[in-house]
Amino acid sequence: MAAVPVWWKAQALAAGLAGRWLDVEAAVQATPPVAMPSDMPPNELWDPLTPEQVGAAYVEALTPTTRSRHGRHYTPPVLAAHLWRLTRKSLEFSPSNRRLPGLIRDPACGAGALLLPALREHLRASYDVDPALVLAGLPNLIEGVDTDPAAVWITNVVLAAEMLPTLARTPDSLRKPLPALARVGDGLAPAERQARVLIMNPPYGRVRLSEEERERYAHVLYGHANLYGLFMAAGVDALDEEGVLAALVPTSFTSGRYFSNLRSHVGRQAAMSAVMFVEDRSGVFTSVLQETCLATFERKKRRKTRITSLGSAEKTIASVKVQKADEPWMLPRRSDDAAVAAAASVMTESLRSFGWKASTGPLVWNRRSDDLYTAWGSNRSHVIWAADLDGGVLHRDKARDAMRYLALTKPSDGKVMVLDQPAVLVQRTTAPEQPRRIVAAHLSQEALAARHGRVTVENHVNVLRPSSPDPVLSLEAMTRLLATKTMDQLIRCISGSVAVSAYELESIPLPDRGVVRAWNDLEGAALEAAVAAAYRPGGDRLAQPGGSVGS
Repeated sequence: MAAVPVWWKAQALAAGLAGRWLDVEAAVQATPPVAMPSDMPPNELWDPLTPEQVGAAYVEALTPTTRSRHGRHYTPPVLAAHLWRLTRKSLEFSPSNRRLPGLIRDPACGAGALLLPALREHLRASYDVDPALVLAGLPNLIEGVDTDPAAVWITNVVLAAEMLPTLARTPDSLRKPLPALARVGDGLAPAERQARVLIMNPPYGRVRLSEEERERYAHVLYGHANLYGLFMAAGVDALDEEGVLAALVPTSFTSGRYFSNLRSHVGRQAAMSAVMFVEDRSGVFTSVLQETCLATFERKKRRKTRITSLGSAEKTIASVKVQKADEPWMLPRRSDDAAVAAAASVMTESLRSFGWKASTGPLVWNRRSDDLYTAWGSNRSHVIWAADLDGGVLHRDKARDAMRYLALTKPSDGKVMVLDQPAVLVQRTTAPEQPRRIVAAHLSQEALAARHGRVTVENHVNVLRPSSPDPVLSLEAMTRLLATKTMDQLIRCISGSVAVSAYELESIPLPDRGVVRAWNDLEGAALEAAVAAAYRPGGDRLAQPGGSVGS
C-alpha cells in the first residue's frame, strides 16, 4: 500500500496533471486505512503497472491464511474482460462503446477488477459529454462494496486512476476531488436501491449463520451455507426489472446437491442467458481450486442459454433450453454432447426414480490409518480402493495392498463400514487425462465371496444399489449401461469437474421405464446403439457445433 501513492503520482503526471492532483489523498475522496508515508522515493517498477496489476499486488501480499479465511481471490483481467463482454450482450449493447444504463454494483469488489471494464467503457462513450458532469455522475453508476478497508481504498484509487484523463479535460476552476466509488460495508446487506447489473466474483467458503440469517436464506440453503451461494441469492434479489446478474462461480453451482435450492431460486428470478466454462484453471486462480464458470442471469424472459468455453481460445458450444429446476442442469461442455443434453433435459425419469440409491464409500483412510493392515483377519474387512476399479473391472491394485484390510474396532463398524451385498461401484474422482468420467465395476456375489463375504469401500468410490424391489435394471445391466459412451457424455453435461458425486449419479436422466427395461437384454454394440438412439431423438441435425438445441 505504501507504493500506491508513488504509482498514483506517475499516473497523474502521465495524464498531464500537476499540483494537488499528484497527491492521491488530495485527489481522491477516499481516506487510506493507514497513514501513508510521505517520503517514498519514485519506483520505476511500479510506474508502468496497470490498475489490475496494482490490485493483484495487494491480494498477493495477503497471507495465504488471510486469503483462505476470508475467501479472497483476485480476478484475472482476462476473466474480468470476458465477464463484462457477457454482461454487455445481456444489456443488448452494440459493438460500439455505450454509456452505462444504470447502477453497476459489485458487492464483494476486492481490488475493483470487475468494475474497471464497465467504468472504462462508460468514460470512453462519454468523451463528448461535459467532463465535470461525467465525473459527478459516476457515483450513480458504479458502486463497489467490501468488508476490507484496505481493498476498498485500493479500489477507489485504481478506479480514480481511470478518471484522470477526464479530470485533465475538465477546466481548472471546475475540478473537484475524484469521487470514491467503493465503500466499506456488508455486500449481503439489503441494498437501498436496485441495480441494473450485479457483477461479482464472490468469496467462497462455508459460513456460520445466525438464526436471523438462516431464516433470511432458508429458501436457498441445503445443509451448510456457502458464502458465494448467499451472494448469488442476495444479488439476484437486488436487481431491477431489467437487471442482469453476472458472476464467476464454481461449476458445482450447476449440479451440486448443496446448491439445489439456490438453483431453483435463481432460476425462478432470472434466466441463465449465458455460461462460459473455463477449460483450464491452471494459473487462473492462485488459491481457489473449484472448477470455474462465468454466467449471466437476466430478469428478461429468455428461452435459451448460450454455452461457450474458454481455453486457449473461446469456443461456441451450443444454445440450449433455459433450465430452472433444482435438479442438476444439463449443460454440454462440448458441441458433440449438445444433442445428448437436449434430449436428457426433457426426460422426467432418473436413476433415483427407477429405484437406485447412490452413496459415498464411508472409509476416509487417514482417519483410520492405525486400523489398516496388509493381511486378512477374522475382525477385518477387505478394502476396495478407487484404483481397484481402473478399467471398469473389479481387481486388486497391488499399490494398495499395504492398506488392504480394515480392522473393525468400533461398535458401529459392522453397520457403517461393511458392505455385504452386491452393488455397482463407481469411481468418485477420475484423473483429467482419463478418457472416461464414469468408471464402474460390478461387485457381484462371487466377488464378495472371494473377499470373505464383506468389503469396506473407501470414500473415493460411490456405491450404487437398488433401493426398491423393482429397480428396472439388474446390477449387471446397470454396470454395462454406465460403461456406454452416452452415459459418459451425460455425466460430462451434468458435472464439468473430474468428480462424480452420489447425487449427480442418482440424477442422471433416463427415458421411459419400458425403454430402459429393454436394455437388460442388451450388451456391447447393441446396447451402445440403443442408448445412443434414446438420447438422439432429433438425429445428427441437433449435434451441429454451435447449433441451437432443445425446445
